[in-house]
Amino acid sequence: MTYNSSQFFLAPTLADYNINVNDDNNVAGSGQQSVSVNNEHNVANIDNNDGWNSWNAIWDYKTDFAAVRLFQKKSCIVHKMNKDAMPSIEVLNALAKQNKLQGKGPEGTPTKGLKYSVNPNQVNDLKKFGQNIASMCRGIPTYLAEETQEASLFFESGKCFKADILWILNISFCAGEVEN
Repeated sequence: MTYNSSQFFLAPTLADYNINVNDDNNVAGSGQQSVSVNNEHNVANIDNNDGWNSWNAIWDYKTDFAAVRLFQKKSCIVHKMNKDAMPSIEVLNALAKQNKLQGKGPEGTPTKGLKYSVNPNQVNDLKKFGQNIASMCRGIPTYLAEETQEASLFFESGKCFKADILWILNISFCAGEVEN
């Protein structure tokens, strides 16, 4: 059975905001990012539609885990949420609302950044990350990532997958499994 992550975000309290963002990796120079916040279940879903470089992320504030599904790599990366760098669900909701009213976010690069090292061993039990992440990552190779503060060869060489979340946060995932 195939699960679509959007099945788990349909609720009367769902707020959905479409946000146009600039994306240097897209040949046309633009992409679209949408943010869905489900306050009842404490979950945010971020979709980045950029052709072959598209990805989907879930931030589960109830379990304190987040996951990114990389469509080009056909894999999922799960990591512990860094509450000091990642906005609370209330702040994310407010930023998305503000962005929708303005039509786009502030220009420039994200103000905060997180770097993760991806463990090359696949995760066998997705249940420990919660139902939302387990549903999104079910059936595809899933890896656990740990935040790192140290510089590494991967970070310095630029061979990382990067995900800009709105204009507020850049997340880099580096390891052999996401480099192809």
